[in-house]
Amino acid sequence: MARVLYIDDDEGLCRLISRAMARRGHVVETAANGAQGLERLRHDQFDLVAVDHYMPGMDGLETLATIARLPDPPPVIYVTGSEEGRVAIAALKAGAADYIVKSLGEEFFELLETTFRQVLDRRRLLAEKAEAEAKLRAAYERTEALLKEANHRVSNSLQIVSAFVRLQASAATSEEARSALRDTQQRITAIAQVHRRLYNSDDLDLVEMSDYLATLLAEVEATWSTPQAPHRLILSAEPIRLETDKAVSMGVLVAELVSNSFKYAYPQGAAGEIRVDLRAEGTGFVLRVEDDGQGCDPSASPKGTGTGTKLVRAMAASLGAEIAQETSRSGFHVLVRAAQGLGRSVALAARAAPPLVPATPRPASSVA
Repeated sequence: MARVLYIDDDEGLCRLISRAMARRGHVVETAANGAQGLERLRHDQFDLVAVDHYMPGMDGLETLATIARLPDPPPVIYVTGSEEGRVAIAALKAGAADYIVKSLGEEFFELLETTFRQVLDRRRLLAEKAEAEAKLRAAYERTEALLKEANHRVSNSLQIVSAFVRLQASAATSEEARSALRDTQQRITAIAQVHRRLYNSDDLDLVEMSDYLATLLAEVEATWSTPQAPHRLILSAEPIRLETDKAVSMGVLVAELVSNSFKYAYPQGAAGEIRVDLRAEGTGFVLRVEDDGQGCDPSASPKGTGTGTKLVRAMAASLGAEIAQETSRSGFHVLVRAAQGLGRSVALAARAAPPLVPATPRPASSVA
């Protein structure tokens, strides 16, 4: 059942329509002109309005325009003469939900009732769609809040674990143990930084790599830079965004390579640079980590446990990247290239971003 307001100056037709629609289950109330109809609409609720085109004073199009300005107006069916297609089109453009050609007899009443039902069904479907969208938005916002809280807690927990490892490293009596614990601490930090950035970001799927690497390398530098190893870190990175799992792999890989340069690139007490460069390349990226140190002999035995090398290879594999190493007496250079597979993950603000320079660089070394 629908409650309908029919606005028409033809009193006889209004009575016929009221009776015909009552037989079909609808309640039809009438108004003799646009002004009366608007007054009824301002003080009462109707599911539907039907408006005749020709009326004294305010015609149908003027009435329709005024109804449209009401708060939460009901849908309007426009009633026209048989040869007034132009008027019907104007009414639809002005916001009418549908139109119907006026006539007399049961065929007109059947068509009018069918139009009532179609318009009300469309209105119901739109209302249900809007309600479903509102529920989806609310569910998304709840999920987003939960994910942010989860990332916040994971980040805090990993920071606590990192602090425990740092304490253990400071208490270790063996230099080999201290080095291994510092490596472990850096791996934990690389993962914690990703969760920290996701907590502080509006995007829970992607991590902006230039800011992430700058923060990560500052922590790597704080861990490894000493008066005996006063090395300067230089970062140059385009604003590439990677999905969370790829960002973690990239962070661990960079931390391993940079930590390796801190430990082995330069002689004890010698200063030197360690450079990290990240660039987009097609749908992939190119990462370079370089130093100007003493290099290494490929035939020599590994200086560490080999765990770092295995991690670098594993992280590169998870990125779908290939690694090329160049070792010489004038430094150590690593090239990591992923040719494809990033697709949506890469978002560039500029093709050539300038190096990131800290506000207050430290005297011994800096992340630039």
